[in-house]
Parts: sequence; C-alpha cells; structure tokens
Amino acid sequence: MTRRVTGAAAIAAAAVLACNGGLEPATSCPAGRICGTVTFPSPEPGSTQGVFILAYATFPQSRADLFNFQPPLPLQSLPRPFSGSKPYSIAVPNGTYEWVLAVWQKEGMLSPTNADTLLREAGFYRDAGDTTTHGSGIVRLNAGAGTDSIDFVVDFANMHQVCQYFPPCPP
Repeated sequence: MTRRVTGAAAIAAAAVLACNGGLEPATSCPAGRICGTVTFPSPEPGSTQGVFILAYATFPQSRADLFNFQPPLPLQSLPRPFSGSKPYSIAVPNGTYEWVLAVWQKEGMLSPTNADTLLREAGFYRDAGDTTTHGSGIVRLNAGAGTDSIDFVVDFANMHQVCQYFPPCPP
C-alpha cells in the first residue's frame, strides 16, 4: 500500500512540474497576434465602408487619443459579408491592451476632425467581471505566443458614437 501511495505521489508531482505554466488555453493564434471570433447578429448598414478590429494599450482618454491604436494604419477591414460568425486576427506588438474592439466606419474619408461622424463602436471584448461602459478587457500578448479566444459581438443595431466616451456629442 505504501508503495502505491509513493508511486501516486511521484506521478502527481511529475504532472505538477510538467504544468509549470498553470492551466492555460491551447492557442492556435500565431505569435504577435490577437485572434478570436466576431459574431454579427444584425444586418450591416447600407453605408458601411468597413469594420475594423483595433487594440488600445490604454483606454483613450480624449478624442486626441483615438488614433493611438494597433495595428497601425493602413487598416484592413474584416472581409464581407458581415454576417454569422467569423474568425479574425490582428498583428500587434507584444504588450498589454486595455481595449480590443470592433469599429464600424461609415463611407467617407476618415480624419480626426470627423471621427465622431464616421466611426461607431460596434462591439468590444469584455472581461467577465468588468462593469465599465466600454468593457475593458485586459489582453496580454507575450513574446513567442499569440492570444486566442478574444471573442465579441458586432451588433450593428446597437452601435455607439465615439463621442459617447468623450462628451459632448455633436447634435
């Protein structure tokens, strides 16, 4: 009996040492990328130029911060059609990101002066315990690995003006 207990303890110790990273989700996301699934439950507006996935190292504090996102310009829209569920992947530098979101852009030439008119927050990644209006969800990207399962819903029927986060909103 003692030999069995000792053997079981040795196996358990080996298993613990083999899992020195703890229980972590398996990832198929390449290094240097944030990956996940975007679900589109409502139809796309007719004036859509594109839908983009952006990541902010810190939540923007003003309109001036809106263009401090990753990946850098020029942005690549998610492929059409914007319906059902589909995977996405964005290349970003290693680091921590406080806000990963989908941005809908109305047709037109985007600039810092017309961001309130042409952009809408259409969905974002949220940590389960987060109660903020913008749904901060800390996403960490470490060297040699990607971050998978950063999933969210893009609801075209429930989009928010960018100025909602930086009042006042224009009429």
